[in-house]
Amino acid sequence: MSSGFDTLPTDAKDIQPFVVAIPEEDLQEFKQLITLSKVAQSTFENTQEDRRYGVTAKWLADAKEHWVNTFNWRECERNINSFPNFKASIADNGEGYSVHFAALFSKNPDAVPVVSVHGWPGQHLRNPLNNTEDRSFLEFLPILSLAREQYTPDTLPYHLIIPSMPGHTFSSGPPVNQNFDIGDTARILHQVMVNLGFESGYVATGGDVGSGIARFLAAKYDACKAMHLNYCALMKSPESVPMESLDDFEKRCLERGTQFQMTGSAYAMEQGTRPSTIGLVLTTNPLALLAWIGEKFLTWSDEDPSLDSILESVSLWWFTETMPRSCYPYRRFFEDTARGHDSPDLHVKKPFGYSLFPKELRPVPKSWAATTGDLSWFRQHESGGHFAAFEKPAEMKQDLEDFLRHVTEEKGIVFSD
Repeated sequence: MSSGFDTLPTDAKDIQPFVVAIPEEDLQEFKQLITLSKVAQSTFENTQEDRRYGVTAKWLADAKEHWVNTFNWRECERNINSFPNFKASIADNGEGYSVHFAALFSKNPDAVPVVSVHGWPGQHLRNPLNNTEDRSFLEFLPILSLAREQYTPDTLPYHLIIPSMPGHTFSSGPPVNQNFDIGDTARILHQVMVNLGFESGYVATGGDVGSGIARFLAAKYDACKAMHLNYCALMKSPESVPMESLDDFEKRCLERGTQFQMTGSAYAMEQGTRPSTIGLVLTTNPLALLAWIGEKFLTWSDEDPSLDSILESVSLWWFTETMPRSCYPYRRFFEDTARGHDSPDLHVKKPFGYSLFPKELRPVPKSWAATTGDLSWFRQHESGGHFAAFEKPAEMKQDLEDFLRHVTEEKGIVFSD
């Protein structure tokens, strides 16, 4: 663990340190399955280098060869374990949950607790910073890496908590005998923050699915005193914002969202309407899982991530059987209970920050985001895609710190008793 950053708050309860160690027999079986997996013969669709029909057969074949002969999972484990990792034991509605999280804890008495919630499938990526060898397994860990380099445990101005949502990686899955949605996830993650001793106040941040959970936390729990998002897609266009009021940049953002809905969202319909089928299919073969998830990393990023970073993510998903356990957030889009960022009961009447990245899947203008809460802080970026915390960690870290200063100094929010 990182020296000094692993000291739990004095009021923490039911929290235990955690170390990643995949059994050797699982690793050997994994390699054998990859070796025996077949890449389909060439077709018109899978030879298009622009990837308009998905990943190419050549990319998948090259990735397979690298996965078997070059990729080093044990090196990934060492880097994962270079960050403080923990598991929280949570009792909720008669069920017991084990919730994994990585964290940097501060010894600064004025440190602001922050919970940053990942999206799908953006949990596990390497640090893209060219000047450091540090690599990370969670979408937000490049930010932890930067914070660890800049601050000491005594000077770190915030506690950073990066949980794995229920059903993802090292966290236990949703119950098999009852329904479970992101409202349930938010309730459990709120309890993690309470168990850490942060019931007097914390900030929630997130992108993609994590943005919805951050909004639930801010809208439903008094202890969550502010919210920062880098994704804020609406279910419909707000009637209060005329299209002619938008500038060219904002119109291009909306056009990108429309294009994504037309040609890039089929995966969400499959995971939302047939989560059982896709979960079972992608748990039979690591190469199939790589094709499904690798496509998202390649298509949704402003610049292609490294092959090793994709393989690290997919390997972890395979070892932890995350795929069938992680589809549940998508069901809400196709059920009667569907709610988006513009749902009236999720309107946030607390300090709300929004970072807009132009290559997000469905980037929305500032004026649209402002219809969903008391937007008090905003920053527009010139580059960056769906995995902003990974693609632009320095910018996201700066946004977080600037937003926290806005919340504490300009809004006067206090996070301690």
